[in-house]
Amino acid sequence: MKSEFDGLTAIVTGGASGIGLATALHLAGRGARVACLDLRVEGLPAPLHGVVADVSDDAAVRAGVAAAVEHLGGLDILVNNAGIGAIGTVETNSDEEWHRVLDVNVVGMVRVSRAALPHLRRSEHAAIVNTCSIAAHAGLPDRALYSASKGAVQALTAAMAADHVREGIRVCCVNPGTADTPWVRRLLAQAADPDAELAALQARQPTGRMVSAEEIAHAIAYLASPLASATTGTVLSVDGGMHGLRLRAKP
Repeated sequence: MKSEFDGLTAIVTGGASGIGLATALHLAGRGARVACLDLRVEGLPAPLHGVVADVSDDAAVRAGVAAAVEHLGGLDILVNNAGIGAIGTVETNSDEEWHRVLDVNVVGMVRVSRAALPHLRRSEHAAIVNTCSIAAHAGLPDRALYSASKGAVQALTAAMAADHVREGIRVCCVNPGTADTPWVRRLLAQAADPDAELAALQARQPTGRMVSAEEIAHAIAYLASPLASATTGTVLSVDGGMHGLRLRAKP
């Protein structure tokens, strides 16, 4: 059966693991040709094409996007997914860590988008989807730096959508709740009691469980799809109801 992604091309940053890998595989499974930009791309499953690039290095980003576009033969979809985490309050994260996280999570998206835009302007189905977070609009403890970076991503998404809508380029973002990915598992491992922290993360979501990377990939694909051609500037929450639901405690 023909898919709306047949013949389209996509770049996914942070595409070698977690949400990025799930998204790249999902898009490829629906007919897109996909390149994954990441720090390490060894072992990527076929038919994904790996390109080494550090989103904190502008020259590396430009070279990586150019190499990916040359391999793909064009660019229709950009998924800005690369990011890093941080634990702490405004008192506990150093200036160096603030600069590092904002440079990767926010300016990294700027660098990749800037390099991709000339290619996207030549597409009839151009779309950018940014991976944001529930942390952009929900106050979470010990996530001051991470939340600030994702709040900036959500605001950046709206501004980019306004800037590029008349060029035929749609820009949206997905706000996942806590996702069960290797990245989150590494954060859990830093907790004093990882099992208790895992239980707390699951309990705070109305569904009682973390979101899967595959569920987030489906949401990203919807926003990237030509079938969503009237959708831009949209924030799509994939968080098990955490954003909008307020449940009573069980009796």
